[in-house]
Amino acid sequence: MGNYATQGPSNLVLDLSGIDFVDSSGLGALVQLVKKAKDAQGSLQLIANPRVMQTVKLVRLEKFLSIQPSVDEAVANLS
Repeated sequence: MGNYATQGPSNLVLDLSGIDFVDSSGLGALVQLVKKAKDAQGSLQLIANPRVMQTVKLVRLEKFLSIQPSVDEAVANLS
């Protein structure tokens, strides 16, 4: 994540639709990105496929992570 996560934009859209698997390290990184975006008065919008959504729901992060069905909807939901 480096400088981008600490000095980058406060609003991000991250397209994970091509990712088939997210492990605990990946989920931890997403949680950290959400926290950094919120600290900067922004938001992180994710696009995820059903497999990633299943993992997110399994660990009960679906309310914490803002997951959208498309890039257009993610951009529309940036705060």
